[in-house]
Amino acid sequence: MESLAETPWDVTISGTGLAQSLLALALSRSGKKVLHIDRNQYYGGSEAAFSLQEAEDWVSRVNQEPKSFPFEDASILKPQQTDECNAQLASSRAYTLTLSPQLIYCRSALLPTLVSSKVYRQLEFQAVGSWWIYRPSSNLPSESSTTTVNAFSDLYRVPSSREDVFADDVISVKSKRTLMRFLRHITKPQQDDESSSGQENLTGSFPDYLTSNFQVPAELHDPLLSLSLAQSSSPQTSAEYAVTRIKRHLTSIGVFGPGFGSLVAKWGGGSEISQVGCRALAVGGGVYVLDCGIKSVRNGPIEPDDSDVTPIEVQLANDESIRTRFLVGSNWDLPADVLDLTRYDKVSRSITVVSSSLENLFPVTAEGGPIPVCAVVVFPGTLLGQSEDSPPVYILVHSSETGECPTGQCVLYSSVSISGPDGQSLLESAIHKLLQSSADQNAKILWSLRFTQLGRLSQDVRGTPRIQKSSLSATILSFPPPSLDLAFDDALIDTVKEAWKMIMGDQAPDDFMNFEDREGAYDAD
Repeated sequence: MESLAETPWDVTISGTGLAQSLLALALSRSGKKVLHIDRNQYYGGSEAAFSLQEAEDWVSRVNQEPKSFPFEDASILKPQQTDECNAQLASSRAYTLTLSPQLIYCRSALLPTLVSSKVYRQLEFQAVGSWWIYRPSSNLPSESSTTTVNAFSDLYRVPSSREDVFADDVISVKSKRTLMRFLRHITKPQQDDESSSGQENLTGSFPDYLTSNFQVPAELHDPLLSLSLAQSSSPQTSAEYAVTRIKRHLTSIGVFGPGFGSLVAKWGGGSEISQVGCRALAVGGGVYVLDCGIKSVRNGPIEPDDSDVTPIEVQLANDESIRTRFLVGSNWDLPADVLDLTRYDKVSRSITVVSSSLENLFPVTAEGGPIPVCAVVVFPGTLLGQSEDSPPVYILVHSSETGECPTGQCVLYSSVSISGPDGQSLLESAIHKLLQSSADQNAKILWSLRFTQLGRLSQDVRGTPRIQKSSLSATILSFPPPSLDLAFDDALIDTVKEAWKMIMGDQAPDDFMNFEDREGAYDAD
């Protein structure tokens, strides 16, 4: 077998994050010589999943190597442990805690891509259930006699469908009528709504849109906004952004079964999808080297052939030098001197293991529907003592059925678009209120990972982030910063396709990632 240095590589991919791994999947049937490296000892990059011990090691590296990861200020909190709590925290490998717990909507472009590329059989998807919003019982409408919702004293289940609206015993009859008008309007088929959609003004804020067009009462603005997963406050969110994403939510319900419209990947979220992409390239002849980053890059000598692509010389961290026609990575996987400066958004996030299953957050949402494994809990900033323009806190609650924690526990993935200590303080407050409102008095924090994540907040419904070409060479390609969205960003598929087309050139087939089954690959199924 040729050494890495002796092989003339067509493509070298640096990093095994989701973008690079989907590109690996796209190139897995190309016949090109592909080297896929990662300076980490694990797959997944910013979408990785860890055991407790691996998370401890990750925190040390993030803090020891600043600016080398899209993460900052990582720490692990272990509350004052009693003997009982110590007994409840299971062994390190009983946990698979993911840095990418994103929801995948049933109409996401990712799912047909996984199907057409024939890797879907290696993944297991599970249903996301209810959306809940924090609303202390004193804030409920006066006409409502309901103060306790599903054993959580201060959580209100957000109606996500017409059936939910009719069954709701908190919303007044008058408010139900206005809410139904809004839901009918945004779920109306496009061809039936062409005349009005062209005239509809979506340039203002979401609350103004709801009030002026549908007279939706103010107490329903935050619940409706939560369905968009917007990471800005209601007044700071445009109508165009919120309406587009609420429509995505509503039209996804029922696609794969009754009562749910989004999914999570079992055993570690985006990490599982990354590994499936890498596995496909390995089967297709790609070479993988972990614990091996890039030390430096320079243009190589022009080769005496008909190629119009000048090879790139890459010195690896192990001091081995290789030549490659294309080099692809992210801002954290390529040397800084070959990339332009990039602006990042920052959010505060935490991963918290709780000593209760919080099972009342996971009711079956429709007759014949599955038992959900994920619930979304939203805390408006104003109800956490913040100003009206403060962003909400989102908590994605994963049950043990995700394979991420032992039975009888759950994992809270919390996020707010404020970085630093202020953001972490809001997350801590929201988690405390969630556990405080639970009927389970044994619900306690066993372990918590806290960090700031760098990336790109989606503020606009239009446009696909572009691949960045290096000034050193047009064949050094950098993916844009990862999305900080709480749902999978479909724009990533378009970005990966753009990189694939640059690499394949005239050899690119018409169908992107449309493969035949590998012979004998699934004989055991």
